[in-house]
Amino acid sequence: MFSATRESTVVLGTNDRRKVNETMRYNVEKCKHPGFINVSSGNDIMMLKLSRPTTIQPIRLPNKRTQRIKDDAACFVAGWGDTCRRARGSQLREVDVSTINRKTCEKAWRNKLPANIICAGGYRTKKGFCQGDSGGPLECNKMAVGIASFNNHTCRYPDVPNVYTDIAKFLPWINNPKRKCKND
Repeated sequence: MFSATRESTVVLGTNDRRKVNETMRYNVEKCKHPGFINVSSGNDIMMLKLSRPTTIQPIRLPNKRTQRIKDDAACFVAGWGDTCRRARGSQLREVDVSTINRKTCEKAWRNKLPANIICAGGYRTKKGFCQGDSGGPLECNKMAVGIASFNNHTCRYPDVPNVYTDIAKFLPWINNPKRKCKND
């Protein structure tokens, strides 16, 4: 069950913000996970229900066979956010990142992290996501496995790994037609 918290729109079908027309714009209803409190406590996931059908092919999600992503898996993250060199641009950017072992991730963060996350990029590398990329996909094996959640807020690498919501941990909620939503 979705419930609109406020009027929102998304754009589908372009990777250049300068090339948007009204047929690409969709109104959406938002459904925030009922367990969401803040990004660092986990459950940082939201479903969007489009106002009309689309012909855009969605990316695959994990399934029971593909739920476990191995450490040091080759992946990439995409987003519209800032880079270390400049502010947001009009072009969608992507960068390759590798997944990071959970113990290594927690040690680098000097903190226990939520159970439903994946760490990738931003640690011992100059690659990762930045402000404005939150909600973007972590793609591994042509599958969306994570959602950009939080990093160190400065985008200066290589201090701590980037943290993503682990989509596989939320499949029961995603696939439940009677899912509960948190209203803002």
